[in-house]
Amino acid sequence: MIDLHLHFDGSLLPRTVLELADEQGIRLPAREPDELKLFLTAPADCKSLNEYLEKFDLPLLVLQTKEAIRKGMYTLASSLKEQGMLYAEIRFAPQLHTKKGLTQDQVVKAAILGLQEALAGSFFKAKLILCCMRGTDNLEENLLTVRTAAAYLGRGVAAVDLAGAEALYPTEDYEEVFALARELSVPFTIHAGEADGAESVWAALRMGACRIGHGVRAGEDAKLLAELRKRHIPLEMCPSSNVQTKAVPSLSEHPVLQYLRQGLAVTVNTDNMTVSDTTIDREFRLLQEELGMTQEERKALLLNAADAAFLTGEERWRLKDVIQKVC
Repeated sequence: MIDLHLHFDGSLLPRTVLELADEQGIRLPAREPDELKLFLTAPADCKSLNEYLEKFDLPLLVLQTKEAIRKGMYTLASSLKEQGMLYAEIRFAPQLHTKKGLTQDQVVKAAILGLQEALAGSFFKAKLILCCMRGTDNLEENLLTVRTAAAYLGRGVAAVDLAGAEALYPTEDYEEVFALARELSVPFTIHAGEADGAESVWAALRMGACRIGHGVRAGEDAKLLAELRKRHIPLEMCPSSNVQTKAVPSLSEHPVLQYLRQGLAVTVNTDNMTVSDTTIDREFRLLQEELGMTQEERKALLLNAADAAFLTGEERWRLKDVIQKVC
């Protein structure tokens, strides 16, 4: 399995959040993992992306020290390894972990350390994507995130991203951020076509995004679908999450397989394992049970993910070789 769209703070296990809180003397609204899960998981009838994003508050509360970030990343990567994953790209916004005085550089160093410790001696590999954030008055923080990504590119960090409340903060407003990414040769993906429509995806393409986070609403514009297909731009689709955030009305109406059958470079991902109460295995199982995904389509989705991953040529070859042998 491969997961290219996986948020660090949205995928911490409840027991990890409890452990980190206990170590820091932070009070939480529940003391048992099953009870705390209610505060970390978005309801199936979530009203919008904005309500969904509220579930990140508690994990971020306990991820404000170097040791907590290191340990949190270590336990998440270890969990992915235990699931039998081949490869993952774990994304997070360093600027959201500076509330207690850490610099973005310190945050990223701690995350890389935790990741390296979890991956030692393992076939499973993972890299980090640093998220810039939609919002107001945080341009300098976003520019610093890009510079930090450039400093650690190839040393644990693979790319940058733009995340947050898409409908409130249009993608086109972040041209300066991604102009810097282009200048520093930092690859980037952008959350687009989730809470906002096709124009958000067009804006991401104009800025040079080599992948699109979600892109579920690209089908609102036939010309956009044709452009995505022509340029072979990968879509990081997250079925369960897209239903929760109301990007699509229901799983049965999710266009993931429709896009795949139309020749788009579709990939399947979790988005947030805890917030959406899912795993990559569950996402594929849902596509098979609810949408009739065939074994050949499963293989195509995995090969698309290998092609889309921020990997070197040799790393990509190794990944695709495993997929060809087991699928």
